[in-house]
Amino acid sequence: MIDETVEEIQEMQTHSSSVVAVNATRALEELLDREFATAEEYVRALERNGSVLRRANPSHASLQNAVRQVVAAVTEADPETVTEAKILTQEEIDAVVSRVESAKERAAENAVSRLDDGATLLTHDYSSTVIEALEQATDAGKTFEVYVTEARPRYIGRKTARRLADLDGVEATLIADSANGYYLEECDRVVVGMDCIVEDTLYNRVGTFPIAATASELDVPVTVLGSASKIVGEGFVFENEFRSGSEVMPEPAEGFDVENPTYDATPVALLESVITDEGRETF
Repeated sequence: MIDETVEEIQEMQTHSSSVVAVNATRALEELLDREFATAEEYVRALERNGSVLRRANPSHASLQNAVRQVVAAVTEADPETVTEAKILTQEEIDAVVSRVESAKERAAENAVSRLDDGATLLTHDYSSTVIEALEQATDAGKTFEVYVTEARPRYIGRKTARRLADLDGVEATLIADSANGYYLEECDRVVVGMDCIVEDTLYNRVGTFPIAATASELDVPVTVLGSASKIVGEGFVFENEFRSGSEVMPEPAEGFDVENPTYDATPVALLESVITDEGRETF
């Protein structure tokens, strides 16, 4: 389970950062079925596998925080027996997963009031928190037109468009990333998720920065949704990931390079609001 989860994270098979954090944390449950001679041996295995999961994506704040919390809780408790260590691990996993999932729901709930009935929105990439917010808003009777960018080169936006198409009250339209400037003139708001915010910079799926910059130029407010745990300060250094150029161009590149960054950096000054489970954040 741990190896499979690491592969899923590295291959970006799961696009929601909250789901990635939950999956990584749950993967540690594999250790509960293994045999260990001593509590010390178990704790070392927990620390080692926690590091393996965190290295799968060093830039993923939710994953880093969730796995680190489980490992720290067990090691700091200094359990005397393997049984005690396993019980502590399961309790902490359940607690961390509960916090991640409830934070997403509360962030979405806090965002509903900012999503005006009848508004035209634009979203980028795939955010389970954004989708949850739209689900809650449509359940309350609101309707929306939503432009969804493809989020190339992996076309993650197609998954978002399919999810939104299933919601009563949402009229979804898939557009090319480069068409955002054309359609933003029709939009009342941009709503996106976040990988993390470090000091005065939002890191999110590549393509977020040009959308936010264009929206600012056109006076379209940009709202970012996510758990407060994704807002990190000292002690966290964001590391961008550069994926295979074959995702951009399958055929061999002859005489030129192909770059494929996963994230870009958006100044928070371009954002109208950041809404988390703790309310509206200020920077």
